[in-house]
Amino acid sequence: MVNQSDKTLSFDINQIIQILPHRYPFLLVDRVLEVNLEKNYVLAQKNVTINEAFFQGHFPGAPIMPGVLILEALAQAGGILVHLKGSGDKIAILLSVNQAKFRQPVKPGDVLYLRGQGLHFSSKGGRVKAEALVNDKVAAEAEIGFVFVDKNQI
Repeated sequence: MVNQSDKTLSFDINQIIQILPHRYPFLLVDRVLEVNLEKNYVLAQKNVTINEAFFQGHFPGAPIMPGVLILEALAQAGGILVHLKGSGDKIAILLSVNQAKFRQPVKPGDVLYLRGQGLHFSSKGGRVKAEALVNDKVAAEAEIGFVFVDKNQI
């Protein structure tokens, strides 16, 4: 969907799977609420439910979403932005995670908002400053780098 007034895009799950190579249980973006290619940002959503397989062991009786999966969700949202900024038919693959910090736990029932601001884009990849938010509070943040690879290389 395109909002003609500000060039904002949004994507449902069917459109997301056309961009990302991930599938259940590792597809961690449920919806892209906004992508603005002129302002270089993405805002996506992950609905965190008790049905997630990782909650069976992390941690029984006090379930919290593993930090590495929060980072993976951020990387997937950022990868969508980097892909749309000019990869053509290539896929943006995680290259680096820097300055990662975890600020608060993410629990079943939370809605995780994945916000990415583009820092750098090139024909080889890109870099995004990313934040995961729950109830307008930062749960995690990191600077994430991507490299483009051909789809047939993965």
